[in-house]
Amino acid sequence: MSTLDVRESAGPPTISTRFALLLAVACGIAVANIYFAQPLLEEIGRDLGVGPAGLGFVTTVTQLGYLLGLLLIVPLGDLLNRRVLIPAGSVVAAVALVAVAGSPGPVTFFVASGVLGLATVVQQVIIAYSAVLSGPGSRGRVLGIVTSGVVIGILLARTVAGLLSDAFGWRSVYVVSALLMLGVAVVLGVRLPPERPGRPPVSYRRLITSVFTLTVHNRVFRVRSLITLFMFAGFGALWGSMALPLSAEPWHLSTSEVGLFGLVGAAGAIGAARAGALADRGRAQWVTGVTLTLFAVSWLPIAWLPHSLIPLLVGIVVIDFAGQAVHVTNQHLIVGVDPNSSSRLIGSNMAYYSVGFGGGAVAATATYSAWGWGAVCVLGAGFSVAALLVWAADRSIPRKPSTVD
Repeated sequence: MSTLDVRESAGPPTISTRFALLLAVACGIAVANIYFAQPLLEEIGRDLGVGPAGLGFVTTVTQLGYLLGLLLIVPLGDLLNRRVLIPAGSVVAAVALVAVAGSPGPVTFFVASGVLGLATVVQQVIIAYSAVLSGPGSRGRVLGIVTSGVVIGILLARTVAGLLSDAFGWRSVYVVSALLMLGVAVVLGVRLPPERPGRPPVSYRRLITSVFTLTVHNRVFRVRSLITLFMFAGFGALWGSMALPLSAEPWHLSTSEVGLFGLVGAAGAIGAARAGALADRGRAQWVTGVTLTLFAVSWLPIAWLPHSLIPLLVGIVVIDFAGQAVHVTNQHLIVGVDPNSSSRLIGSNMAYYSVGFGGGAVAATATYSAWGWGAVCVLGAGFSVAALLVWAADRSIPRKPSTVD
């Protein structure tokens, strides 16, 4: 661990920008693993003999594994040594990736995909640890940088998968990612700082039930997690169904071409890292209100998809900028309740993300089949307005101090 990675000050140590960028890269590499399969479904199905009905289980199994990992593994960061937990999780993810790449049939593929989703939550353990290592005055900045890596990893996963698959076949995507995850394990095993002493002991049972106890007893967590739920339902509605109209009349775009839209979203996510710095200066509520409004308004240009791609590109940049800003602000406020409980706080909050994103994608796909893209945009805007209303209602009700129970 370099002395340049963590700067000591009069208060708690602060992560350097260079080290935060390293953690962001590690998070982006890890989270991409659960999104690689989406543009590869047709090729995977043809190779493994899985029909169209069974291909839907690919994403479902991986996301279920990810949700279980958020509930069962991420909270362990508050109990175990994260300097060991993070590299170990990265190695497990690498092994699962090799198993996916070498799958001789659908059963092995589905089991390995579930384990991969479970292990991929290592990136949430990294985010929680970055919050612990940051002082209150810089936590938003650090979370903004590290979380940007997650968003960029999600958005670019489809593009990278499409390009590698076109060149070397779908199995090459998982082989390359396995090598990258081994690299993450080695680098972070060397560079992560040792645990700080003094964390209060807590039982594993109490950790894994945190999502329920925090929702009931902690107002900051409850409000911010409801915002997460509705906001990522909007994200799921967009990214879970956008390929359908893009591949239909009048565009007829290929899988690789659709994946390139992730590059546009990544540009918006990079700019949103500024939101964390504003949250450090006490502007978290202002950032939330403004960016949730932008998130809802972005559906107007997105609705032009059947007629023009230029407004769609503008809408994607705005929605990803706004969504990333809200997400960073949410995590900044949630971790601020009790930084020593960062793993259970972030893991429990991300459980809302997982349910929201998956539910939004399923609802949007069904809506598109029944009523078309205009109805999908109404649905996405409805999710966005719901998130804005949760924030506005919370601002109008007097608050009491929140703690982790």
